[in-house]
Formats: sequence, structure tokens, C-alpha cells
Amino acid sequence: MPQIQTGWGALLGGRNSIRSIALAGGVGLHAINVYLVTTILPSVVADIGGLDYYAWNTTLFVVASIVGSATSVRLLETSGPRLAYVIAAFVFGLGTVMCALALTMPMMLAGRFIQGLGGGLLVALSYSMIRLVFPESLWPRAMALISGMWGVATLVGPAVGGVFAELGHWRAAFWTMVPVIALFALLAFGVLPERHRGEARGEHPALPVMQLLLLSLAVAAVSVGSIAPDPLWNMLGVAVALALLFALGTVERTAKQRLLPRGSFSLKAALGPVFLAMTLLAVTVTGSEIFVPLFLQVLHAQPPLMAGYLAALMGAGWTMGSIWSSGAQGSRVGRNIRLSPAVVLVGMASLAFLVPGVSMGTWQTILPICIALLLAGAGVGIGWPHLLTRVLQVAPKDEQGLASAAITTVQLFATALGAALAGMVANMAGLTNPGGVPGTSATAMWLFGIFAMAPVIGLFSAARVAKAR
Repeated sequence: MPQIQTGWGALLGGRNSIRSIALAGGVGLHAINVYLVTTILPSVVADIGGLDYYAWNTTLFVVASIVGSATSVRLLETSGPRLAYVIAAFVFGLGTVMCALALTMPMMLAGRFIQGLGGGLLVALSYSMIRLVFPESLWPRAMALISGMWGVATLVGPAVGGVFAELGHWRAAFWTMVPVIALFALLAFGVLPERHRGEARGEHPALPVMQLLLLSLAVAAVSVGSIAPDPLWNMLGVAVALALLFALGTVERTAKQRLLPRGSFSLKAALGPVFLAMTLLAVTVTGSEIFVPLFLQVLHAQPPLMAGYLAALMGAGWTMGSIWSSGAQGSRVGRNIRLSPAVVLVGMASLAFLVPGVSMGTWQTILPICIALLLAGAGVGIGWPHLLTRVLQVAPKDEQGLASAAITTVQLFATALGAALAGMVANMAGLTNPGGVPGTSATAMWLFGIFAMAPVIGLFSAARVAKAR
């Protein structure tokens, strides 16, 4: 194979450049929306209420994204890349309009659910197309490029959301997304092929409805438990979620229509440790990230725009880590996978120490927090492109399409689980009772401290993945 096929020039040159723009654009829409909503959510709650359901905006969005991700396999097969992307963009746009028109928190949550369906389709379709349009030597670069859209989102999302939040017009932040979504749909229709070649038709013709239901109920159980300040209800929600996940694994072993490839639930198989490492890393950052703007505004006197940008440093670190690590080959791949959870752990432990304190927001206080946020995100990015590539490499050959969608499903499940657990920790720590500065400070300490345990466990799963060939 020509040497150029392993570099950025091969991915971003010629016909591959147009394909890269189309695939990255789908993830970019989803990522920008995530940071936009994270930035304006304090303003939304102040306007229409619903502080107790703060984390549900992320939880429902990601649960719906999981459903959309699982649907993407069939949509891609039946509609082809061109029409599938247009349909996904339409669903995403419909949810965005519903959010802009929301007058109450239930209406907002309904819009977020529809948004999530479209977002899950967009992201999963992007990952699915990587293995179809690029050679395997370019997969890590393509994974890093798509992950890099989160870095673009850290600039665009907080800027759009923060400006409109400070002006008191948070609804306009959603309206600005609508023409962008329409432009992306036109781009996808113009540059993507009507049909893809080289894929067996008829693969996985039906949705794994039972598994999707069990997975959604597991996240919902933690979310429902997170609303109550009573620790007994919290623990009950976690126990029910674990039981549902066990049932999901049992159903998957005998199901004709699978949600994840064979071996995904076994730590003895090649796929199990990879998905476990992905879940632990994603839970750590995405779960804690949604409360960072609130912490910075209440505890460190940051305006909405600045708080949104600072919170986005986790995503920026993720992007920088992915870009830096994507070119690793040979033994460096294993070293980067092992290094990933260690760097995340340092970042999270630092945040648990730095964020709970109250300050006037001087740079002497904010700069160390910024470094810790970057470290936490960069740690995930260092291992991320190689973990995703490993999924495609070790998945059964007859389940490659399912493996591509599973990348998004696992990542989104980790995000939803992280958001639900974050909401639980926040309510138990006193975010709403006693609330105010004392409750927010206690929440920050407990949230970052508890979530720092995930990369500790991740050290062992990452070592297992790095050792495997």
C-alpha cells in the first residue's frame, strides 16, 4: 500500500476531502448542539424552571441518541448514505425547533428527545461510513478527525450559546442552528453516494427492540433515582439499572437481532475490555462536564459565555489528545491506551481539589482549573482513536456494520449513564437542598471525587486492551 495512505494528506486530499467534510459535519452538528445547550441551560432553567430535571436534558437527549444510533444500521442499508443523512438532519432540525418553542421543562425535554434521535443517527452514520469509504490504514486518522469536531464545537457552541444567554435570548441560540442543519442536509445530498458498495444487503434488517428497551430503562432507572434526595431511592435506581443491564446481556446471547457484536459483554473476549475502557473514560468526562458551567458561574463568578468556554476545555483537550495520538503505530498504540486513564485520573483529582472553593474568578484561581479540565479531556483523547479502531479490528467479520454502530451506542450509553449518575450525585450532595453556594460547592467536591474512580478502574481494562493483539 502506498505510504501516503497512512497520512493526513491521504485523508484530506482529493475525493477523500469531500467525504471527510460530510462525515465530520454530521458529528459537528451533534457536538455543537451539546455545548450550546450546556452553556444556555442555566438560563433556560432560570426562565422556565425545572432545576430538579437539569441533568435530564442530557440524559433524555442521549437515551434518544442511543435509539437513533441503533436505527442507523437499518436506515443506511435501506435508504443509502445520501437519503439517510438527509433524514437524520430533518429529525435533528425538528427537535431543535421544538426546543426553541418550549415554554415549560417537559416541552424542552420532548424537544431534546427528538434532537437526540437525529443526533444519534448523524453520529452513527458518520462512524459507519468510515470503514466503507476509507482504507483501514486511515481509520485512526478518520476517527481522530471526527473526534476533532468536538474541538470545533468547543469554539462554536459556547460562543453561540453564551452570547444569547447573556443577552437574555436563549431561544435564539436554537434558531441559529436551523439554517446550519438545512445547509448540511444539502451538502450531504450533494456529495454522498446514493448507495454504498461492498456491503451485503439484508444485514440486520430488524431493530433489537428488546435490547433497546432494556438499555433505555437502565438509564431511566438511574435518572429517576437521581431526582430524589433520599439515598435509598438513589441506590434502588442503581440496583434496578444493574439488573436491567444483566438482563440485556442475557438477551443478547440468544437474540437473532443483536444490539452489539458478539463478545461485547464478555471480558474474556476481545471486544469486552475495549467497550469497558471506552465506557469508563466517556462516563468520567461527559458525566461531570454538564455541571461545570454551573460550578463556574456560582462558585467562581464567571459569566455564562466565559463559563461555557471554560467548560468546553474538556472537549478541546479530548480533541487535542486524539489528534496527537492518532498517528501512533506499533508499540506506541499500547502505551497510549495505557496512558489514557492515568491522565484522566490526574485531571479529575485536580478538579475535585480546585473547583469546590469559592473565588472572585481571578486568573490565579481559574488557570489551574483550566489546566485540570484540559488534562481530563486530553486523557480520553489519547486513547480514544485507538480504542475505536480496535473495535473495528476485533469485531466478528460478519458483524462489521453492527460494530460501527456499536461505537456510537456504547459512547452514548456512557454519556447518558454519566449524566444520570451526575444528577444523582448532585441531588445527594445538596445542589438544590440546601442549594446556593454551599450546596454547589459540596456538589463539585463529591461529583469530581466520585467520578475520579472510573479512570482508576479504567487503568486495568486499558492494560488488558493494550496487551491484546
